[in-house]
Amino acid sequence: MSMFCRQCEQAVRGEACITRGVCGKKEDIAALQDLLIHALKGIAVYGKLARELGIKDRDADLCLIEGLFTTVTNVNFDSSKLADIIRKSYKIKEKIKNLFLAGYKKKNGKDFQYNLSEAANWKPADTLKDLIEQGRGFGIMADLKLDKDIGSLREILLYGLKGMAAYADHAAILGKESEEVNAFFHKGLSALTDDSLTADDLINLIMEFGKVNLICMEILDTVHTDTFGHPVPTKVSLSIKKGPAIIVSGHDMDDLKQLLEQSENSGINIYTHGEMLPAHGYPGLKKHKHLVGHFGTAWQNQQKEFNDISAVILMTTNCIQEPRSSYKDRIFTTGLVAWEGVAHIDAKDGKKDFGKLIKKAKDSEGFKEDTPGKEILVGFAHHTVLSLADKIIDAVKTKQIRHFFLIGGCDGAELGRNYYTEFAQKVPKDCIILTLACGKFRFNSLDFGSIGAFPRLLDCGQCNDAYSAIKIASALASAFKCSVNDLPLSLILSWYEQKAVCILLTLLSLGIKNIRLGPTLPAFISPGVLKVLVEKFSINPISNPDSDLKEILK
Repeated sequence: MSMFCRQCEQAVRGEACITRGVCGKKEDIAALQDLLIHALKGIAVYGKLARELGIKDRDADLCLIEGLFTTVTNVNFDSSKLADIIRKSYKIKEKIKNLFLAGYKKKNGKDFQYNLSEAANWKPADTLKDLIEQGRGFGIMADLKLDKDIGSLREILLYGLKGMAAYADHAAILGKESEEVNAFFHKGLSALTDDSLTADDLINLIMEFGKVNLICMEILDTVHTDTFGHPVPTKVSLSIKKGPAIIVSGHDMDDLKQLLEQSENSGINIYTHGEMLPAHGYPGLKKHKHLVGHFGTAWQNQQKEFNDISAVILMTTNCIQEPRSSYKDRIFTTGLVAWEGVAHIDAKDGKKDFGKLIKKAKDSEGFKEDTPGKEILVGFAHHTVLSLADKIIDAVKTKQIRHFFLIGGCDGAELGRNYYTEFAQKVPKDCIILTLACGKFRFNSLDFGSIGAFPRLLDCGQCNDAYSAIKIASALASAFKCSVNDLPLSLILSWYEQKAVCILLTLLSLGIKNIRLGPTLPAFISPGVLKVLVEKFSINPISNPDSDLKEILK
């Protein structure tokens, strides 16, 4: 077995990728990512101890955030970049280690002499080949000695931390951080090295994580709205305009903002792709007239959608697939996303120079002709929806609105995901559909009509905007003087990678029950852990739209 990876929904046979990742990850990349996680655990061990002495180090905090995000599915496929990050992580581990040792001696008058985990003492090999070999000694398969439930709970916590790191990274780029969030990265990762923790200990830690992730999502929501304004209902064109074009994919709104500013009056049309769709609802972004529309659908269709077009493409975060030769010379990466042989744009003092990308677009033919398309509606984040709260409550009381369905999450290539299209189509016409993340591309171009003044489909944003859905549900529960579980609200969620995991853990930590999850349950959840989730939270796998709707609305 050359690798073992089951962190995403599309693990081979629902078990694990063992020769090459479905995402395109090769064995050497898998080994380097496992090694990076091991290196980050070493930072976390010393970082947690240092914080107990009141010692903090921003380099260590950011290294954990960026390192964890780097290992999320479909982020970094560049072995040399991963090797650089591993070596940087070691240097930062030594820095926080020395800060702790000095602080400990100052406080206690003696040297620190306790035995720590192997991760705290690990050193990287000198060559890339040897780093890969080191990496083969870590990862999930190195923990086979663990009880299956303990191993499963550790994986759940790790994948949650990876997801939260993505949100924390977006917030940090825009200048917003949280001590509670930063501290938990150290606490959570160091716990993965502690063999004394029981299943109950880990479950409690996972519930604590869920609440910390809610703080992280709230911070990201705040910094997004402070920077770009509150999203407003906006019609987004799916039409194509003739001429030079840049397509922006991923999740990073700040990258889009910088690109829009640098390409103003250039004659280039800017399109969003995938999870960048909600950008059109932000006043600070939609004011740019050359942000003309949205191109394509969800991330897993990019190879087909980008094939043989002469537009330039910018990947801002995760969700990259192996670029085809037809567009590899016209795709750029930035931030933490990387693919070997693809041009990368680095930041300098927080700013990025997109000049090469803009020049490439100017020199390209772009789209050859105008192509008409539909319009779709975005911008129903919590600020907009809650401004209509009185009308929504009245519509529920007068039985105009019977039920709310949150149908969303991560999209993927599995055939079973047509469940979400069929479910949305079969939702009764007196019900409202809330949606977020790229799962909405399964049905967001369909016409669902309206209930009075309300569109039946309300797009709350990208996966980063899950906080909006939680805030809407909490506000409605408060208005109706009941718990979220007693609302006429059902959550029908799809998952693909680790950001979906951290959102799910937050929902569970809030006590939300009866979530339907699919298209398959995570391979890393052991039978024992699944039993706990079913008994405590009534979490269920999706079955078929007719049966699930009948059960929900009975």
